[in-house]
Amino acid sequence: QEHYGGLNGLTIAWIGDGNNVLHSIMTSAAKLGMHLHIATPKGFEPDLRITKITEQYSREYSTKLLLTTDPLEAANGANVLVTDTWVSMGQEEEKKRRLKAFQGYQITMQTVKSAASNWAFLHCLPRKPEEVDDEVFYSPRSLVFQEAENRKWTI
Repeated sequence: QEHYGGLNGLTIAWIGDGNNVLHSIMTSAAKLGMHLHIATPKGFEPDLRITKITEQYSREYSTKLLLTTDPLEAANGANVLVTDTWVSMGQEEEKKRRLKAFQGYQITMQTVKSAASNWAFLHCLPRKPEEVDDEVFYSPRSLVFQEAENRKWTI
């Protein structure tokens, strides 16, 4: 909202784990008029109950919803690219398996080539290099530090 002046009509691309952060985006994006592209590896999809709610909201608010395993397909035309940790607290014993499953999901300048010309990047932090490379994370298109500041005020 702060960066684009409005959310209606924007496309947000989630590339990563089907976790709680994604679930929050899924239950709000359509209500805000945002299209949603989601790329997760097989076995790491969002909760099916949340997906069904999201599909219903997408129909109700006339937004597009894409579920895929292809990060480049999800990034195509996206205004906002978002990821989060691939190994959450309590999942440390799964780290090797998760890192293997998420190969090819790192957000890089190659990923954003198919995004909208006004793309921006978000990550709720802390960030690991395997999730997003330094070039994207520290680019002028990265809004992670503004995101962190805004989050501070909601806490």
